[in-house]
Amino acid sequence: MQIGKFTFNEPVFLAPMAGVTDTAYRIIAHDMGCPLCYAEMVSSQGIHFRNERTLTMLESEPGERPLAMQIFANTPEMAAEAAKYVEDLGTADILDFNMGCPAPKIVKNGEGSALMRDPDKAYAILSAIRKAVKMPFTVKMRKGWDDDHVNVLEIAKIAEAAGVDAIAVHGRTREQFYSGKADWDIIAEVKKTVKVPVIANGDVRTCQDLQKILDVTGADGVMIGRGAQGNPWIFKQLTHFLRTGEILPKPTMQERAEVIIRHLDLLLKYKGDYIGPREMRKHATWYTRGITHGAILRDKFNKAEKREDFIDIIEKYLLKPSP
Repeated sequence: MQIGKFTFNEPVFLAPMAGVTDTAYRIIAHDMGCPLCYAEMVSSQGIHFRNERTLTMLESEPGERPLAMQIFANTPEMAAEAAKYVEDLGTADILDFNMGCPAPKIVKNGEGSALMRDPDKAYAILSAIRKAVKMPFTVKMRKGWDDDHVNVLEIAKIAEAAGVDAIAVHGRTREQFYSGKADWDIIAEVKKTVKVPVIANGDVRTCQDLQKILDVTGADGVMIGRGAQGNPWIFKQLTHFLRTGEILPKPTMQERAEVIIRHLDLLLKYKGDYIGPREMRKHATWYTRGITHGAILRDKFNKAEKREDFIDIIEKYLLKPSP
């Protein structure tokens, strides 16, 4: 799959997820074989006002390149300004625009998936971004606003006309949020409608899911969201499957423990001794979903405050020999 000058032989990408796909997790995903990670969405308003937290979110490390940086906005002027800032900063290789976020605080400002209700504004924004930057430019959208307003085919054609290099489609409406089943058939319709590459998103958690979504949609690539939470091994498994057709085994408890500690150490490095451990709590519970002592681990992790606390929990409950 081609996005601008970048070629991806195993196009299984990490989806942008607020509070999840930060530098620490992106580095781990890249280490696991993910060829392209999408960063968590960044506010164009925050960039305009040079908000300190926003600017920190635009930082990156060599170990996570190539990297796609996602912005959101509700006016062409703000979107173009933010896009140019990201390009000039040089910390990302691909720019992405968010037209899929369903969060109420985003939607009420006319941003994210709310733009699917305003095709003219969507075109104006995407066109302004295309004129503002030379870097590869993608857009992520949903099936539509709700079941009565499924207009992804119209919006996809608008995005193509505006000059995007690829389109990612999450097969759910805004009103669904993340409930129900993703509609892969509508993604297939998008693929038939546009000539630019299409990235399918929604409900891919196994190699079997990957094969099925590619068969159903004919998409050029796949984007993994919630299936990657606490499961960076999914990129190793899926890219290996695309190369060989072989399904790798699940990670061992020792492998889980090692990645939890590595993730924690990266969070400590980038977010400090206070925020790092607190952000690690949710990741640690995701890493240990569905295993023995899972409930105990969740309770313990949610009280951990220091690196030593996590190490102690891992040694006592995750690596504890079975009786």
